[in-house]
Amino acid sequence: MLKRTLLLFFLSFSLFSFTAAPSHTAAETFVDVTASYRAYDEIMYLAQGQIVSGNNGNFYPGKAVTRAEAAAMLGRALGLNGSKTTTSFKDVSGSSFASGYIQSAANKGIIAGYSNGTFQPEKVVTRGEMALFISRAFGYGSKLTMAGASSQLMDRGIAQGLANGDFAVNKQITRADYAVFLARAINYKLRITPKVTTTGLLSVAANGGLNVRTGPSTAYSVKGSLMSGAKVNEAYRVGSWVYVKTSTVEGFVSGSYVVEAQQENPASQPNEEKEPSGETPKPNGDKDTSAGTPTKPNEGPIPAENSKSLSSQVVVIDAGHGGSDNGADGFGLLEKNVNLDTALKVKALLVKTPFKIVMTREGDTYPTLSERVTIAKKAKGNAFISIHSNAFNGSGNGIETYFYSAAYNPYVSDSKMLATAIQNRLLAIGETKDRGVKAGNLHVLRENNMPATLVELGFIDNAADNAKLKSDVWRQSAAQAIYWGILDYYKQKGFNVSGLY
Repeated sequence: MLKRTLLLFFLSFSLFSFTAAPSHTAAETFVDVTASYRAYDEIMYLAQGQIVSGNNGNFYPGKAVTRAEAAAMLGRALGLNGSKTTTSFKDVSGSSFASGYIQSAANKGIIAGYSNGTFQPEKVVTRGEMALFISRAFGYGSKLTMAGASSQLMDRGIAQGLANGDFAVNKQITRADYAVFLARAINYKLRITPKVTTTGLLSVAANGGLNVRTGPSTAYSVKGSLMSGAKVNEAYRVGSWVYVKTSTVEGFVSGSYVVEAQQENPASQPNEEKEPSGETPKPNGDKDTSAGTPTKPNEGPIPAENSKSLSSQVVVIDAGHGGSDNGADGFGLLEKNVNLDTALKVKALLVKTPFKIVMTREGDTYPTLSERVTIAKKAKGNAFISIHSNAFNGSGNGIETYFYSAAYNPYVSDSKMLATAIQNRLLAIGETKDRGVKAGNLHVLRENNMPATLVELGFIDNAADNAKLKSDVWRQSAAQAIYWGILDYYKQKGFNVSGLY
C-alpha cells in the first residue's frame, strides 16, 4: 500500500509527455484501454517494449499525435539514440523530451523538417504523414509519396482505408491508430493478414546461444533460444534487430549476433552469376555517394522523381547468358534461349507504355556481366530486371527472385520491393513452388547503381518446371507477370500506372 501511495504521489507531481519512455520493465496497463478495446493488443505490445506509455493511468487513445511524439515512438521502436541533445531545428530545444529522437530520426531521413529550419514538434500528424514515416523507418521506400506510402502499408496488412475505401491521408491520426500501425509494422503477426516472406539465410554467431524475443528490444520477453551456429531464415529488420524464423521458433534476435550464412543448397545462389576467375568484387565501387541523408529536407511532396511522368523512367531488361554461354540446360532446352524469349516478350509489353526500355541483349550474343552493368548505368536506368532459369541436379523446382542487401547499398528497400512485386506476380500464375525473395551477392545486382533484381523462372533440369519453360504460352504468362510486377513496383513508388494493367 505504501508503494502504491508513493507511486501515485510521484505521478501527480511529474511532468512528462504522453510518449515518455516508462522507467519500469513491466508493461503498463491503462484504465481507458480495456481488453475489449479495438487496439488493445497493439497498444499493450508497444507498452511492453516501452515504446509508448500513458499519463495518470490513462493512454488517451483518441488524442491526436504530434510530430514530437511520432518521432519518439518511432525512435524507441528502432532503438535510436534518444538522449536529449541540441538539434538542427531552431524550434526544438535540447531540453525537449524528444530532442534526441527527433535529431536521430532526421539524420536517418525518417522525419524531416521544413525549409524554414523548423521541425514544428507540436504540429499534429496526419494519416498520410504517418504512412511516410513508417515506410521510411521500416525500409518500405525512402522516396515515396503519401499515396505510395499508404499503398505500402495497405499491401502489407499494416493499415486499411476507412469505410468508404479512402485512406484519408489528410485526416489527423490518433494515438490508438498510430499504435496500431506501428505495432503491425514491428510484429507481422498483428497485421490484418499475418504473413511474411523470408529473404535470406543467417547463422547465429553467439557463444552460449542467442535469445529469441517477442519484440525488438530486451524489454520484450524471451520466447526461446538458438544455439551458436544455428541457421535461421531472415524475414525483416527493425532497427538493429532481425525477425527470424526456424522450424521451432520465430521472433526477434539482436542483429549483432547473426551473420550471413553459406547456402547449403547450391541452387539457392544462381551459379550463372559467379564471379569470373580473377575478378575481385568491388562492393563500394558503385555506391551512389550523391544520395546522402538530408538533415532538413522539406516535408512536402517527396521525392522529385515521383513528380515526373513515367516517360522519365528507364527500365533495363537483362536476358541472362547468350552467345557462347548457354547457361543451364535440360531436356534439350537451353537457358539462354528461354531467358531471351521471355525478356523480349517483356519488352513487347513495356514498349506500349511511356517507359523507356533498354535491353542488354536482343539476340544470341554474350555481354559479360560487367558489360551488362555498364549498359544499365550508361542508360541511367531506374530499374534493372535480370531474367534467368535455374538448375540443380533435377531435384530443385520453383520460382525465386534476388536482390542485393548489403548495408551500404542505398537501393536495398527499393530492390527488395521490386523483387517482391515480381515474385508475387509470378506466383499468381499458379502451380509452382514459392522459393522466396532472397538476398544474393550477384554481380549484376551488387555492381549496379539502381534498384535491381534477378528472377529465376524455374529449374530447367526439373521435368515439371522444364515443361513450363518450354511452353511459349507459359513464357508469355511469365512475361506478363514480370510486366505487372514492374507496374506494381512503380505504383508503390507513387507513380500513376492505373491505365497500364
